[in-house]
Amino acid sequence: MSSCADIQAFFDEATHTVSYLVSDPQTRQAAIIDPVLDYDHASGKAATVSADRILVAARTRKLRIAWILETHAHADHLSAAPYLKTRTAAPVAIGERIRDVQRIFRPVFNLDDVSGDGSEFDRLFHDGDTFDLGTLPIEVLHTPGHTPACVSYRIGDAVFVGDTLFMPDYGTARADFPGGDARMLYHSIRRLLELPPHTRLFMCHDYKAPGRAEYAWESTVARQRHDNVHVRDGVGIEAFVAMRRQRDASLPAPTLLLPAIQVNIRAGRLPEAESNGVRYLKIPVSLATGQD
Repeated sequence: MSSCADIQAFFDEATHTVSYLVSDPQTRQAAIIDPVLDYDHASGKAATVSADRILVAARTRKLRIAWILETHAHADHLSAAPYLKTRTAAPVAIGERIRDVQRIFRPVFNLDDVSGDGSEFDRLFHDGDTFDLGTLPIEVLHTPGHTPACVSYRIGDAVFVGDTLFMPDYGTARADFPGGDARMLYHSIRRLLELPPHTRLFMCHDYKAPGRAEYAWESTVARQRHDNVHVRDGVGIEAFVAMRRQRDASLPAPTLLLPAIQVNIRAGRLPEAESNGVRYLKIPVSLATGQD
């Protein structure tokens, strides 16, 4: 299977997220993968500048947006999927295990309006599902571990891996969120690294590992197998799990974790406005008391 997809990346430095505009040059049909809604947590203000950049690029290239694809329910940015859907009428899709993520987090935020069955999304993909982007077939690979619902999208020789992998000098995704599992993550990564060596892997994030001056988000299976600091060939599952657990225990929560999860499990929809016309996000609060 060879790729003739055109791939254009859009990097959001505020959240270190890479969104993609992937298109079939024959039919001009396109998919947007992991779009970002600009959100300032301090002010509660949201904007669509990042999403509009993608729409402008699509319009300039005369592309028709046929799909909006999420690799998972992101914890580090709010999704612009609903906004893009209103502008393009494209369906919003994600892995079918989003149901698990909804059921995990619905009680955390007491979100009575979250279905638990994934019906907020237009399509739920199972492992091995295929669908078309014009003349290009897309294969869905279930790659859990970071979250239960993570999927990767394989389009010819290109795979969009979400948060499963980072660039080789930065390593792999954390696995300590509710429903995450380092062992599952290891098996998902090995599944990706069993693809042909020339397969291109496109990351959802980059944080510039120490010593690297530029952001980067494209690698290959061969390079990951040889160079990835966490999971290069020869690293076994027990060593990986021990490393991942130790590292995850030292990581702070993502800045936008609380707003992002409660929005993204709703397929990116913000809560309904209350009686005063204002939308509100919830922040669970726990009080730790000291000993006298």
